[in-house]
Amino acid sequence: IPFLFMLEVRWINPTISYAEKFMDHAILASIMRQPIVPPLDPWYAGGTLDVYYYLGYWMNGALGLVSGVPSTVAFNLALPTVLGLAVVALYALGHLLLDRYRWLPVLALFIPNPSAIYHILIGDAWFDVLWGSTRTIANTINEYPIFSMLWSDVHPHVMSFFNQGFLLFLLVFAYMRWGNLSMRGRAVLCGLAALSLGSMPGFNSWDVLVYAPVTLVFGLLVWRRYGNFSWDSEKSWMVLAAVPPLAIATYLPFYLQLNSPGVEGIGIVPIPSEPVEFLLVHGFFLAVLVAYCAPDIRKRPYLLLAAVPFVLAGYPAAAIAAVPLVYLLARRRFSATDTLAILGLVIVLATELIYLVDNMGETYFRMNTVFKFYLPAWFLMGTASLTVIGEWLRGAGIGRRMPAGADRVLPVLAAVILLVAPFAINVDFGYGSHTLDGAAYLEGSHPGDAAAIAFLRTFPGDHVIVEAEGGDYTYYSRVSSFTGIPAVIGMPFHEYMWRGDEGRISERSADVRAIYEQPARTIDLARTYNATLLYVGAEERDRYDVSIPTEALELIYDAEGVRIYRIPA
Repeated sequence: IPFLFMLEVRWINPTISYAEKFMDHAILASIMRQPIVPPLDPWYAGGTLDVYYYLGYWMNGALGLVSGVPSTVAFNLALPTVLGLAVVALYALGHLLLDRYRWLPVLALFIPNPSAIYHILIGDAWFDVLWGSTRTIANTINEYPIFSMLWSDVHPHVMSFFNQGFLLFLLVFAYMRWGNLSMRGRAVLCGLAALSLGSMPGFNSWDVLVYAPVTLVFGLLVWRRYGNFSWDSEKSWMVLAAVPPLAIATYLPFYLQLNSPGVEGIGIVPIPSEPVEFLLVHGFFLAVLVAYCAPDIRKRPYLLLAAVPFVLAGYPAAAIAAVPLVYLLARRRFSATDTLAILGLVIVLATELIYLVDNMGETYFRMNTVFKFYLPAWFLMGTASLTVIGEWLRGAGIGRRMPAGADRVLPVLAAVILLVAPFAINVDFGYGSHTLDGAAYLEGSHPGDAAAIAFLRTFPGDHVIVEAEGGDYTYYSRVSSFTGIPAVIGMPFHEYMWRGDEGRISERSADVRAIYEQPARTIDLARTYNATLLYVGAEERDRYDVSIPTEALELIYDAEGVRIYRIPA
């Protein structure tokens, strides 16, 4: 049902058009056009994607190749697959954590943050509800799973959802069932956990910065619970001792080829989140966890003083997170639910105090840290909070007071609501064409490009193309984005983020202009980048004063205002 829900979302709004979709499809198309490792960078001729985490694209590209589905359709099948797998993982986690209401952890994938509720209450348009709720904390991004799905960028942080859920299930399973497993079962469990953890740098490298420590914590807890930190006969130390090194060994060839700029260090946050903004993002989960700790607060109110140092230091949002964190730690119970909550709280507290330095500049210095760490925190605090709610419902005997047959009716009702929701809430952001082909809209909006791109998608051979460079988040770079054929330069800021100053991005942009405007240099400059094709369409004519040596080029395509030339070797 969740797969069908997301399939409907993409059918209503399928276009590869806005946000990061050009980039996402460009990488997917590059992999499907030339499935090599590392894949060719479609926006940087001669470069490869060793500068970026491409494993999620590779997974979906492989599925597209095996099934014979073109990349423009595989693009729209990716997120339904991710959501379906994530739901299975969290439902399995619910079976471990709850005796009843085992579906509750799945809601972490579907509930909005409090900011979205606020925007709905003040009457904002649907688009503004989605966008505004993810830009709540100043100069940061605060995505949550259902936004990511509805926004529908097939981006690394979204494709990793199912893997996050899978690893959490495996770790909690080890913690709760280790003593019941055979040695073979324990080995399989450790192997699966290693595969999941080891793949995280390939899916979204930020995730491993969270889940490597999470794995170590659960490894210690398994060893403590079943072996009391001794070399016990149940080998409860295996999760701690085997999973991290096995994860590294399994993916070592991939790690060795990585060439991304990475982070430049750790900084102290000078401007933390405003408390109201912080609560508009995390308020629901924090309220549940504070209520969960209420009996402990009544018994030991003096522990509230743990928040005072954060307030005095000027970090009031951190003080809010510190309250339930201190009480959960003081219990020293470390149940699976408590541990998930503790880990999530540690993340949101830590991101108030420190950030990872990258190349996002002074204004957006926290953007990536908050963006990339809040999603794992959502999974951790969300599953913990919803599990707590499940325990409350069970304790209140809600299920016993429900009418006969409700257990059968409610799942059907939930399925109907989920399948109707995409049509009821209007997830069409103005680009919809009711298809699963993400390029179909080009036939109406850019017919010349649509026909030329269709020609190039089936054009044989290994090629590099010259097309106009027109900045980021525009219609430029459309040829490389839809065909996967590498361009001399695509969206420049993306490439700068991946390659830094060493990429000489501005030089490439200047060379592309010279190729179009200086006929005496066209062929020699194009050959510098091993370019074989030159594309001249409406965007090129708008961007440049096109003057190319047509007599020295071979015209291989001419239709609807688009010409494609072959550059002589």
